[in-house]
Amino acid sequence: MKKVNKICCIGAGYVGGPTMSVIANQCPEITVTVVDINQERIDRWNDEDLDKLPVYEPGLKEIVASNRGKNLFFSTEVDKAIDEAEIIFISVNTPTKTYGKGKGQAADLKYVELCARNIAKVAKTDKIVVEKSTLPVRTASAIKSILQNTGNGVNFEILSNPEFLAEGTAVEDLLEADRVLIGGDETPSGKEAKDILSSIYEHWLPKERILQTNVWSSELSKLVANAFLAQRVSSINAISALCERTDANISEVSRAIGTDSRIGPKFLNASVGFGGSCFQKDILNLVYISRSFGLQEVGDYWEQVIIMNDYQKRRFAEKIVSTLYNTVSGKKIIFYGWAFKKDTNDTRESAAIYVADALLEEKAEIIVYDPKVTEKTIYADLDYLGTRSPEENRKLLKIATNPIEATKDAHAIAILTEWEEFKTYDWSEIYDKMLKPAFVFDGRRLLFKDEMEQKGFQYYKIGQS
Repeated sequence: MKKVNKICCIGAGYVGGPTMSVIANQCPEITVTVVDINQERIDRWNDEDLDKLPVYEPGLKEIVASNRGKNLFFSTEVDKAIDEAEIIFISVNTPTKTYGKGKGQAADLKYVELCARNIAKVAKTDKIVVEKSTLPVRTASAIKSILQNTGNGVNFEILSNPEFLAEGTAVEDLLEADRVLIGGDETPSGKEAKDILSSIYEHWLPKERILQTNVWSSELSKLVANAFLAQRVSSINAISALCERTDANISEVSRAIGTDSRIGPKFLNASVGFGGSCFQKDILNLVYISRSFGLQEVGDYWEQVIIMNDYQKRRFAEKIVSTLYNTVSGKKIIFYGWAFKKDTNDTRESAAIYVADALLEEKAEIIVYDPKVTEKTIYADLDYLGTRSPEENRKLLKIATNPIEATKDAHAIAILTEWEEFKTYDWSEIYDKMLKPAFVFDGRRLLFKDEMEQKGFQYYKIGQS
C-alpha cells in the first residue's frame, strides 16, 4: 500500500483546521499543510497568540501549539501544497444557494468546483482527492468529471469522507470518533485509495470504527445523520410548546422518554432552537434532493423539521414581547450568548441572530455579551440579514464586555447560549441592578426556576409553565 508523506487541505475553517491539526498530531511522520486564500484567516492560524486562532475549540490550541511548524503548516500557497501532496482534502464552504435553481435549499458548489479545477490544473502526479465538505449526493461524480477531463493525464481517486463533528467537542469527536466513514469506487484502485485513507485514521482509531462504503452511501449518510439529530431537537421543541399549555414539565417528559432504550436520552433538551452550519443546510439539501427526484412527500416531511425550528425561535421572541406588556420599544434587553452553542465561537444560524432580529424590529434596545464571539461577527450576522441598515443595527444593538454591569436598568435578560459561566453569576446582584419587575427568559434551560423566582425574577423557562 502506498505510503503517505504529505497531505494538503484546502480550506482552513471549522472543519479543515481542527481535523488537520488532529491528523498532524496523531501522524507525526506525515506533513500536513492547510491552505486558504483568506490571508487574514491564515495569519490567525499562525499567530503566536493562540487565543487568536480563528476557530475556538477546547483542546485545539494545545494541539496546534505542539505541532505547528513541525509537521503542521498553515499557508496561502495553495498550488504548492496541491503539487506536493499525495492526499488532498477539500474542506471549503458549501452554503445554501441564494440564487437560481434550488435557491434556498440546494448547496452552492461553486467553491468545490473551483477547487477541483485548480487541482486539475496544478496536479502532475496521481492524487487521492477527499470530499470533506458537506456535499449533496453525486457531487463526487462531478468532481471526478472535472478532474478527468481537464487534468494533466494523471489519475485521481475521489473519496467521500464526511465530518461528524459537533462544535464545542470537535477535538474529542475526532480523537474518539464513533465512526469514520470513507466512500469510494469499488474498483481495485478505489479500494486501495480507501485503504490508504483508512490507514491514516488507524493511527489512533480501532479498525472496526472505520466504515468503507460506496461513495453515494457516504455522501447521503452525512445528510441523514444531521437530519435525524435535528429531527429529535425539533420533536422535543414541539412538545415543549405543548408542555407550557398543559402544566407538564419538558424536563420530566424528556427524562421519561429518554430512559426508553429504543429512544435514548441524547438530543432531547428543549431549547430556543438548533443552529450551526450543518443542521439546517443539510436538511434543506435533503429536501431539495428528494423533490428533484419527484419525492415530494419525503421533501415535505424533512422540511417540517426546519419549519418547527423556525417556529421555536419565533415563539421565544414573541414570548418576550407579550410578557413585557406587548411592547419592547425602547426597552433594554440583555442577550447572554450569541454563539449557536457553548464552547464555540461559531454563530452560523444561531438562534440569537433571529431572536435579536425580531426584537429589533420592535425597536428593542439590545445589549449582547458572549465570551468568545467578537463585536465584528455579531454586527456582520445582523447586517447579513438585511432587515435594517448597518447604521440602525449599531444604533439599536450594543456589545458588552462586562456582563454584570450591562444589566443596569435592563428590563429583561434572554439566555441564548448555554455558556457554563452564566451559572456562576451572582444573580442576586443582577436582580438588584435591573428595573422591576425583572424578567429572565431562559432559552437554554440553563438555570433553576425555583431559585430564580426566589431571587425575585419573573422567570420563563422553555417547556415549563
